[in-house]
Amino acid sequence: MATINVGDFRKGMKVLLDGQPCEMLSVEFKKPGKGQAVYTTRIRNLLNGKTYDIKYRSGDSLESADIRNSDGIYSYFDGTDYIFLDNESFEQVGLSGEVCGYQMKFIPENTECGLLYWNGQLIGVTPPKHIVLEVTYTEPAAKGDTATNVTKAATVDVGGEVQVPAFIAQGNRIKIDTESGTYIERVND
Repeated sequence: MATINVGDFRKGMKVLLDGQPCEMLSVEFKKPGKGQAVYTTRIRNLLNGKTYDIKYRSGDSLESADIRNSDGIYSYFDGTDYIFLDNESFEQVGLSGEVCGYQMKFIPENTECGLLYWNGQLIGVTPPKHIVLEVTYTEPAAKGDTATNVTKAATVDVGGEVQVPAFIAQGNRIKIDTESGTYIERVND
């Protein structure tokens, strides 16, 4: 395993933390007026989905995680696990809803996703960055709510809920950022 110095930390990097594979969600550099520079990182454990905020000083390092990436297609949800078809081996592999459920609430069936393997075991999924979905339910806009950026809840066709601007109506197609679960824009077909 290669070691990664703290100065080389980047968002999306896969590292080993206490022997478990983790992904760096954010890295922030701070140089105080006096003392050593500090790197504040937000790290998500790829096995259990928990996130940690950890500070590192200059000179610290972590082991890189040997993660294998593969392409796959999201097939279905069986009540507890999300089932994917691996495009390389053509096997069906499952991932617990506890680990990837927060990522999958905006992903329809038959969507291409990246699959992450560690030690031959599926440990994570990388959905597409953006997805276009149809709004199946939202309250009508109230008159007079045009002075500020008023948002309202909208349910999309795969069941997820997202905050949208007041002008979005039922039946509109919208683009959603799957990483943060936020509305990006209305899509006109």
